[in-house]
Amino acid sequence: MGGKIKLLGEPAIFDEKGQMQPLRGHQAWAVLARTLLARAPIERRSLAAELFPEASDPLGALRWCLASLRKALNLSDCLLGDPVECALPPGFAVDVFQLESDDFDFAGAGPLLSDIEPRSSPEFATWLLIERARVSGIIDARLRRETLRALSLDNSAKAVELAQIAIRRDAFNESAHVLLVKSLTLGGSYETALAHVDATERVFLAELGEKPSPALRSAARRTISAPAAGIPMAAFVTSLIQSGLAALSAGAVDAGLDCLRRAVHDAEKIKDKPLLAKAALELGTALVHAVRGFDDEGAVLLRQSTELARHTGSARIAASGYRELGYVEALAGRRPAAAVYLAEALNCAQDRDNLAGIHAVTGFNLVDWGKENQGLEHYHQSLEHARMAGNRRREIWSLGLGALGLLGSDDLDTAEDWLQKCLSLVEEHRWVSFKPWPVALLGQLKLRQRQPPENLRAPLEEAYALSCQVADPCWEAAVARTLALTHASVNDFDTAATWLGEARKLCFRHTDGYAALEVEILASQVDVGLKQGRPEMADAFAREWISLAARTHMDRHVARAAAFIAR
Repeated sequence: MGGKIKLLGEPAIFDEKGQMQPLRGHQAWAVLARTLLARAPIERRSLAAELFPEASDPLGALRWCLASLRKALNLSDCLLGDPVECALPPGFAVDVFQLESDDFDFAGAGPLLSDIEPRSSPEFATWLLIERARVSGIIDARLRRETLRALSLDNSAKAVELAQIAIRRDAFNESAHVLLVKSLTLGGSYETALAHVDATERVFLAELGEKPSPALRSAARRTISAPAAGIPMAAFVTSLIQSGLAALSAGAVDAGLDCLRRAVHDAEKIKDKPLLAKAALELGTALVHAVRGFDDEGAVLLRQSTELARHTGSARIAASGYRELGYVEALAGRRPAAAVYLAEALNCAQDRDNLAGIHAVTGFNLVDWGKENQGLEHYHQSLEHARMAGNRRREIWSLGLGALGLLGSDDLDTAEDWLQKCLSLVEEHRWVSFKPWPVALLGQLKLRQRQPPENLRAPLEEAYALSCQVADPCWEAAVARTLALTHASVNDFDTAATWLGEARKLCFRHTDGYAALEVEILASQVDVGLKQGRPEMADAFAREWISLAARTHMDRHVARAAAFIAR
């Protein structure tokens, strides 16, 4: 067994016996973190300029730091050369490289380098900001995934422990509170769950000025129902599922959710695992798509559904559940986690309809990841499967969301074709609630085609009104951003800033907002703030921009934001 380097939380170096080795100075820790986490070895002159900008002899200061690190590590053949290479021997553990290991210590994982802020260049300060956000995002996503996994295996005690760690990491992470309440409820600790809801609502109200969303209190609920006399319970549960889906299709969301909740409760009571897998899938999917702010409770049910489906051989249900879990993670910007779920979905998929949905969500995740070409390949596959299966809604979704990837790759002609086809199908099949999205993208496309902005505003304003009527904050925010761009294009920066502020506020309305859209809004706020002659405001937005982009794996935005901050 070799030594160990701890960079998460208070940094430390331990020898093979577990004894902590002394290392003086914030700069030494900064050098160690920078070289370990660099994507490629860094030239000495660049490293010295980043870490010792005020030193009279930056290269000499770097040499001293590297020597002190080799002494603390008790390694004479590492951190050598130009560029500097770490070259740690096999068996030497580094906690930041073990984020996906089974024995990773979530409880002891603090922020990267804790509160160390070395005297350094702006370039290093920006790098540290990005890395802290990136690493924190990976840990938070892993915590969430493991919590859902524990719940799917009925290990409520483990789920409670993990959710509590997530809350300690961020006391105002509503998703973590929802998962804790759900874990307590499923473990039978109903009173404790309700007490936590009450306490959390008080803290949020006192500190943030508003209570958490209704999803938190909903996670503590217990639904009780009984079948009519003489009807087998399994038949009654099936009828509840059908009634719930019919109510949702008719727009009666509350009635539909109540039927599905009762179906899950009763399927669990009679211990019918295939039926419970089906009921949990439909309720989880409904919570993700039919009501805002309930993605966390929906994810718990979907993870339970996939586990049950795998054990009962229900491949179609497993594929659908993994697909929806992938969508939840992609929407929130937890892209590696989304990719894992979507790969599982593809392994289970057996029909074109499911394949159409899986490829669509995979394309969605990859495009927002900045991998447009790969994402568009999946959108093309989705469209082929959707058309063969006759599923027009999946076709509409892939055309509308896929057009975003086409815009990102500057294929404006194909993007326009997809958006026009999308809008035509929306009208034909009366999927009115989806319409604001393609209208918002079409507005952006026409701006890039140099069409007069004033001619674009009427359809955008209609789309904004429609998105408000259907109460979809993602669509509202998307249209508001496009409206802002029309005003910015004619140098009306004050109106543009107002619309962008509204768009950003809409992103915060619920916990399950569209992370990539918020990143785009922040990028626009930086641009407009600078053009307004308010550089201090633009700088503040830029720090939020780079942090969110790093957490959500949007590397191109990270690079743009870093270049702006270092301008």
